[in-house]
Amino acid sequence: MKTRKNSSSSSGFPDVRLRRLRKTPAIRDLFQETHLSVKDLIAPIFVEEGLKKPQDIGSMPDIKRFPLSSLSKEVEELSDLGVRAIILFGLPAEKDDKGSQAFADKGIVQRSVEQVRKHFGDKIAVITDVCLCQYTSHGHCGIVVDGKIDNDSSASTLGRVAVSQARAGADIVAPSAMMDGQVHAIRSALDDAGFSDTAIMSYSSKQASPLFAPFRDAAHSAPEFGDRKTYQMPFSNPRESMREIEQDISEGVDAIIIKPAIPNLDLIYQASRATSLPICAYSVSGEYALMKAAAMEGWIDENAVMTEFLTGIKRAGADMIITYQAKKMARLLSE
Repeated sequence: MKTRKNSSSSSGFPDVRLRRLRKTPAIRDLFQETHLSVKDLIAPIFVEEGLKKPQDIGSMPDIKRFPLSSLSKEVEELSDLGVRAIILFGLPAEKDDKGSQAFADKGIVQRSVEQVRKHFGDKIAVITDVCLCQYTSHGHCGIVVDGKIDNDSSASTLGRVAVSQARAGADIVAPSAMMDGQVHAIRSALDDAGFSDTAIMSYSSKQASPLFAPFRDAAHSAPEFGDRKTYQMPFSNPRESMREIEQDISEGVDAIIIKPAIPNLDLIYQASRATSLPICAYSVSGEYALMKAAAMEGWIDENAVMTEFLTGIKRAGADMIITYQAKKMARLLSE
């Protein structure tokens, strides 16, 4: 990059003074390069079967589990703020070793989708998480056979889950189980069932991250044995993450999710330049909890840090962001 020679004043300062473009709020706004919009935000919602009223989540201050009876009110609040997309996570009353409530016609997510579709029509984009961990008695994301996660039967089951959600009215299904071939299995199942217009937004790079801990508390989904490192990505392997993304693309995915967000800005950047597919970053529960804890202690300005984090995620190359701060950020953007 060529720079102009210092030819200005006797004081030795150059002609180019970058502070000229930072002089006033109006000038800073004019030259702002990355813009965060409420349209970029996707709000996660936990819907729990059997609840009578919204329930606080201890590890995620200000976030709640909602009964089905309160879901429409929550979605309406988001919609009024301009948030146009939600991702639903179901918490069933009953679990079994096959996660059968995940694909039940009257499962909690299926009923949630039907309710949102009935009250909001196409005003809200409805995304559904496709996984088994909240539904299995053992808490793993797939079918357990002889103490191990059986990949192929798990992928087949995920196809059943996706079809049941599409039948209920989901616009987009989001497989998060990290099974090999899950996108192919789901795409085939959807097409065979007549849901060729249902999109797949896969968790293509979901890492085995300790930052998921508050989510597991919120969703009652901690594994009863072992961990998830045999199927979730090692966070130290960016090339392997890119291979996962490439594999999902080859299987027909419509958009990809990278999770967590802040530790993976490099992957978001790489993926945004390697593919023309839309990229969604998931700012996960641990990222939220860390920020919230610091804000509650008065150590940081929550609004300022939230804005910087979400802008940084978008600047790295994300087209949209799943964030537990969707409602708070939407309010801030409307001011």
